[in-house]
Amino acid sequence: MQGKLKVLVADRLSAGGLKYFQGQSDVTAITLHGSRETSVEAEIVDADALVVRSATRVTASLIDRAEKLRVIGRAGVGVDNIDVDAATRRGIIVLNAPEGNAVATAELAFTHILSTARPVPQASASVHEGKWAREAFPGTELFRKTLGVLGLGRVGGEVAKRALAFGMRVIAYDPYVSTERAHALQVESVDLEVVLSDADFVTVHLPLTEATAGLLDDSAFAKMKHGVRLVNCARGGIVDEPALVKAILSGKVAAAGLDVFESEPLPGDSPLLGLPNLVLSPHLGASTREAQESVGVEVASAVVAALRGEVVRNAVNMPAVDAQTLKVLRPYLTLAAKLGSVLQQISPAQIESIRITYWGGIVDLDTRPVTRAVQSGFLRRICQESVNDVNAPHFMKRMGIEISVVNSSSASDFTELVRVEAIELDGEIHLLEGTLIGTGSVPRITRVNGSEVEVDMAGHLLFLENRDVPGIVGVIGTILGRHGVNIAKMSLSRGEFGGVALTALELDSPPDAAVVSEIAGHEAIVKVQRVEV
Repeated sequence: MQGKLKVLVADRLSAGGLKYFQGQSDVTAITLHGSRETSVEAEIVDADALVVRSATRVTASLIDRAEKLRVIGRAGVGVDNIDVDAATRRGIIVLNAPEGNAVATAELAFTHILSTARPVPQASASVHEGKWAREAFPGTELFRKTLGVLGLGRVGGEVAKRALAFGMRVIAYDPYVSTERAHALQVESVDLEVVLSDADFVTVHLPLTEATAGLLDDSAFAKMKHGVRLVNCARGGIVDEPALVKAILSGKVAAAGLDVFESEPLPGDSPLLGLPNLVLSPHLGASTREAQESVGVEVASAVVAALRGEVVRNAVNMPAVDAQTLKVLRPYLTLAAKLGSVLQQISPAQIESIRITYWGGIVDLDTRPVTRAVQSGFLRRICQESVNDVNAPHFMKRMGIEISVVNSSSASDFTELVRVEAIELDGEIHLLEGTLIGTGSVPRITRVNGSEVEVDMAGHLLFLENRDVPGIVGVIGTILGRHGVNIAKMSLSRGEFGGVALTALELDSPPDAAVVSEIAGHEAIVKVQRVEV
C-alpha cells in the first residue's frame, strides 16, 4: 500500500463506486461499512480522502484527526453531516454528487405533486381496508395550474420540465439562477412573494442554509392561496413543521407531501402523523437502483480526480471548473500565485485590501480560481497553517484583508494582463503587473509600482530602488560577484536622469543577509527587496 492514495469509505457505497476505486492503480480503498474491526476515528489518521453518505457525521474533531486528508466526498447532494467550515479552514475540498440522483429526486417530488392533486395513497389505503368511498377522495387537475418552484437547480429544473409536460404554468424563485437559464427551461423567474401569492402548487428544491431555514413559516403560509398544495423533497427544516400543521388543519394547505423532516427518523409523537391529507415518505429521494449506482460512481471519480490535482467537480467550498476551462486557466493560475507571492514580499506586513484587475481575453473566462490563486500565493509564506486555493479566502477574511476584483475593458500594452495591488490603511499602494510570454506561457512581471520591467518569475529576485547615478550597476555587480552571487538577467527602469530608478535582478543563487545589507548600505541605494518565487 506504500505510495498509494488511501481512500476511506465510511458508509455504504454502490458496487459501481467501489469498483471504480478498485480499478485505480494508485488508490487503495478501505471500506468500513459493516466492519467491527476498526473505526473511522482510527483509519482517518492517515487517509487522503474520506467518502461518506448520511450516516457518518464528519465533525471538526474528526477532521482534526486527519493529518493527510485532502478531500471529503459526499455520495449524495446534501452536506449537512459535514462541517464544511472546519474542512475549508484545513484546505480540504468538500465535494458532493448532485447529478447522479437529480432525476430520481425530481421523479419522487413529482410523485408527491401528483399525490397532492389526486389522493391515490389515501384511496389505496381505504380500498385495502375493504371500503369503496369514491366520494371521499376528490382531486384536482394539474392542467393550467401554476407550479411555484423554490430553487431552480438540477432537481428543480427537472421538476419544471415534467410540470410543463402536464400543461402547467411554471414560475420559479432562485436568486442565484440567471434569467437566461429560467428562459431556457421555459420558466418565469419571479420573486419569492410572487411564488407564494400565485402558485397553486409549491415544490421546494433549495439547500438548507441560514437564509432558507424556516423559510415557509406562518407568515409565508398566510401569503399563499387558500387550498395551496405543498411538496418538500429537498431538506428538512426549510418548511416550519408546526406552521404546516396549522395551515393544513385550517384548510390553507389542501394537501402536502414530505420526504424530508426537521428530525429524521420522524419521531413517533410528531404532529405530522395522522393528518389524512399529508403524504409522508422516509427520505426516499435518491432511493432508486439507478441513482445509487450513478451517485457512487460520480463521487468516486470526483474524489480520485481531486486527489490527482485534476478537474475538481461539484466542490461545495471552491469554484468548480470544467476540463476545457481549466486547461485554458492553468497558466494563469501559475501566474496569479506567483504574483500574489511576490506582492506579499514587496509589501508591508499590514495591509487593508488587495485589488486584482484583469485585462484581455481572461476577462471572458471564469476568473474566480485565478483570484483564489492570487490569495493563496500571497498567504503561503506568512500563514502558519497550510494554505491552498480552498482555504485562502477564509484566511484572508480572518486577517481582515478585503479582496476586490475588476474586469477592465480599457486598452493595455499586452493582450492579457493581471494587476495585483496591496493597499495600506493610509491608501499607499504597492503594485505588480504580470502576463504570460511566448508559447510556453512563461509568467513575467511587467511592472513594479510605477516602473516597467521584464522579469521572469522564477528563482531568486532582487529589486533595488537606486538613485540614477553613473557606476551604480557596476557597484551592484561587484558586491554580488564578491559574494559569489551570479546575475542571470537584469532589467533597468529609469525616469529622468538623476532620479530614482528600479533595477530588477534575476539571480542564480539567493543573496544572504550580509549581501543585502552591504548593497543597502551604499549611498546611492534607496531600497532593497529580496524576493523568492
